Amino acid sequence: MKKVNNHNSVFKKFYFCLALLLITYSNSFAQDAAAPAATMGGDPVAGKELFNANCAACHKLDAKATGPALRGVADKYDMSWIYKWVKNSSELIKSGDPQAVKIFEEYNKSVMTAFPQLSESDIDNIIAYTSTPKEEAPAAAAGAPAVDGSAPAATNESRVTNNLILGALVLVLLVLVVMLYLVNNVLRKVAKANNIEIAPKEIKAGMPIWKAFVKNQFLVFVSVVFLLLSGAYLVYGFLMQVGVDQDYAPIQPIHYSHRIHAGDNEIDCKYCHSAARVSKNGGIPSLNVCMNCHKNISEVAESTATPEYSKAFYDEQIQKLYTAVGWDQATQTYTGKTQPVKWVRIHNLPDFVYFNHSQHVTVAGIECQTCHGPVEEYEIQKQFAPLTMGWCIDCHRKTDVKMEGNEYYTKIHQQLSKKYGVEKLTAAQMGGLECGKCHY
Repeated sequence: MKKVNNHNSVFKKFYFCLALLLITYSNSFAQDAAAPAATMGGDPVAGKELFNANCAACHKLDAKATGPALRGVADKYDMSWIYKWVKNSSELIKSGDPQAVKIFEEYNKSVMTAFPQLSESDIDNIIAYTSTPKEEAPAAAAGAPAVDGSAPAATNESRVTNNLILGALVLVLLVLVVMLYLVNNVLRKVAKANNIEIAPKEIKAGMPIWKAFVKNQFLVFVSVVFLLLSGAYLVYGFLMQVGVDQDYAPIQPIHYSHRIHAGDNEIDCKYCHSAARVSKNGGIPSLNVCMNCHKNISEVAESTATPEYSKAFYDEQIQKLYTAVGWDQATQTYTGKTQPVKWVRIHNLPDFVYFNHSQHVTVAGIECQTCHGPVEEYEIQKQFAPLTMGWCIDCHRKTDVKMEGNEYYTKIHQQLSKKYGVEKLTAAQMGGLECGKCHY
């Protein structure tokens, strides 16, 4: 047998390219958490818990809120004075203490809550926490979302990475083509060495296949029917998706995380969307509703950050809120200079469809998640349901009418339940499928 050339070098080059790609994308990250040192004889860890429980509602470490920023407060006042101020600031003011009176006047004569239950060791722990040095913000990681816009911006590095991946795929494709060519050559050489003849392709004389197909009326008929049915199915499927925006998740001018508000903080949906209880529309919450909480919450906790959205990103969104309502965080006052927020609508029914939120939320007792999905898990709100006529009808056929504490339906429910021979009526049996309920 004739000796065949060795092509192991091709495989070596292929493996070398793969190894080079793995080395390129392998990065190791290490973070060293620096524990704050205890100062002032107190425990900063215990002090942080006490600060969050007693002080965080009015004070921040590095920003002025209802009260002054407290980082480094031990360097400004004597500890004996701090003990008296924390335990009963009003008594210290009445005594005419100049420092107490100055703070009282500076903060519009706002009275600080007295904390007589805090011992001096507790106060030492809080002061130790406020005396910890401020941590410098880490440099923005590659691929982290931009804090100056609503959507994460693609960096140059990410674009380079995409180009490398595309180049690697092209390289692999070329290697496969070369390998197929080489394998074909090797097989031909092996066949030649063993005196095996490769039969050439024979072209049979006769009628072309397309002419034979055209003359076969049965095949033509079946093919035409198949094409017509397939085309009708595709056209119908396309038309049925017109106006259906399921999973639509637009980027908003201010990033709002339902995961944080409705999920982590368990804020009731109807606290912000209060109109859903009494009106046709769910309503867009006023920014004043946001300021009920964010007047004193100018930054999020470290644990709020995710791999996609950093703490700095969330803090930037709160600053956008302040800009929109004209809130001056430094002076804790409204400037009167407001800016409109152009929210992007997500759910949008056709004009010929009538839907009343109060009828479903208050009367029927339907949970918001039934139509809007698990909003407590959504970082970016999206349209959960298709909101098609078929989807609404299916819901009316399956959902029982809520009768507990609902005297409005008592009489008609008794009559219809006897008529249909059931204990519980569905919305459909109560007239929920009548055209005039949704179209008029």
